[in-house]
Amino acid sequence: MAKTVTFGEIMLRLKSPDNQRLFQSPTLEATFGGGEANVAVSLGILGKEAAFVSSVPDNSIGQGAINELRRYGVDTRFIRKEKNGRLGIYFLENGSCGRPSSVIYDRQDSCISKAKNTDFNWELILNDTNWFHVTGITPAISQSGADLAMQAVSAAKKSGVTVSLDLNYRKKLWNYGKTAPEVMCALAEKVDVLIANEEDIQKSLGINAPTVDVTKGKLERKDFKTLAEKVKAKFPNIRIVAITLRESISADKNGWSAVLSGESKFLTSKEYLIEDIVDRVGAGDAFSAGLIYGLQEYGEDEQSALEFATAASCLKHTISGDFNLSTKQEILTLMAGDSSGRVHR
Repeated sequence: MAKTVTFGEIMLRLKSPDNQRLFQSPTLEATFGGGEANVAVSLGILGKEAAFVSSVPDNSIGQGAINELRRYGVDTRFIRKEKNGRLGIYFLENGSCGRPSSVIYDRQDSCISKAKNTDFNWELILNDTNWFHVTGITPAISQSGADLAMQAVSAAKKSGVTVSLDLNYRKKLWNYGKTAPEVMCALAEKVDVLIANEEDIQKSLGINAPTVDVTKGKLERKDFKTLAEKVKAKFPNIRIVAITLRESISADKNGWSAVLSGESKFLTSKEYLIEDIVDRVGAGDAFSAGLIYGLQEYGEDEQSALEFATAASCLKHTISGDFNLSTKQEILTLMAGDSSGRVHR
């Protein structure tokens, strides 16, 4: 079976219950999550062989993160356990109506942010691998993270592995002296598949989309064709550009769709109206995992790959936690047009 390797940071996620403000309740829900780990979990649930590469503290918290990944079939052999360091934490407050969700990061001096280039044997890790996935989060947390991401992507390309990059721009993380375009443009020059939204492309690659305004609640798909063409013109190595389109009506109600500039065509997905959102965190990672799965399963049928990814990420909005626990059959059912939510007996 083809193996996908993802590399990045897994964190402890502490969330206030339901839609309460942080510390409005004396309890916080403790789970684990993180962009690249979320992708590995989704692929494991979909029946793919997936490995996650990272570094965690050698204590019960780090072991808890490893155990959670193993629960969903993720290969954790290449996760280092460090005596010194900590697991990063993020605090989440779910928004409601006109109040947006909020994230607070506490990840300084995490194990992965201090990892060195000599910590990982990429030749061994990438053996029998056909896909490597990374995001723009790891390069944002530290210079070491940026160096490791470049080392990993370069090793993957040298090995002939398909590389996907989810730009995942996080303004709050770029604090170590480098701007996002300084780091991300160099990474983008080495990838085959780029995944992003319009803000990611603007803030990470310096490519503007002057006609795009997500605050209006309605997006024109044709504007994103121009945006994808600009990306490919600047980075001719990129074969596929996939852009997720979120139309934010309120914190609880979003329009959701995606577009894909493929090998020869510009494709648009079905549009979903998602109401009563349970948890939107991890939806982009669910899309990435769905696209990786779809491009491998459907071959040259890029439309089906796009629809699978969009349906997978749509379902993630109905699931609490970072991980998309949707099954392949549930995704295929939604793809086929059944969004009734009827009980299956």
